Amino acid sequence: MAVDRTPVLKRCRQLGIDPIVMGINKESKREPRRRRRQESEYGAQLREKQKAKFIYGVLEKQFRGYYDKALKIEGITGDNLMTILESRLDNVVFRLGFARTRKEARQTVRHGHIQVNGHRVDIPSYQVKAGDVISVAPKFKDLLPIKEALIRTESVAVPSWLEVDIEKLRGTVLQLPSRDQIDLDIDAQLIVELYSK
Repeated sequence: MAVDRTPVLKRCRQLGIDPIVMGINKESKREPRRRRRQESEYGAQLREKQKAKFIYGVLEKQFRGYYDKALKIEGITGDNLMTILESRLDNVVFRLGFARTRKEARQTVRHGHIQVNGHRVDIPSYQVKAGDVISVAPKFKDLLPIKEALIRTESVAVPSWLEVDIEKLRGTVLQLPSRDQIDLDIDAQLIVELYSK
């Protein structure tokens, strides 16, 4: 299985992403490099695609598949793409506060610690639907990483399209997110333009 092993802070600096988006509360002490030349249109489009792929932890083949799926859904393709990415199970686990980072959320799902509607799901790319109940499996409720994540994320606001019950370690997908409910600085239209060339 292919894995992106690029250091997170280095990649955040390259793409101009705040590390807090990735769940990492660190600041780089390095000065940002001044760009000498203006970025081309293609460069801007590629940067947006790389940002989306990096934030959600998706590689090219899978990302292209999400784009093709978004193209078939009725509506604005860029908004559809962001909704598909945001409704991945690993991202929802991160958004609910059951993991400190998206990578940790992916690992938590992979190890079978998460249930969807009472059934164990160990596929990070599983697409949640409106009404799904995401919970920590009963035998993993006392796991230290999950407890630490809940303590750390108590102050973090859960998106309006999700509802969380911290006591029961359970969250509900109230609805699939619309583009204005996704707080990431990604211009999905540039990604659509890149793929439609």
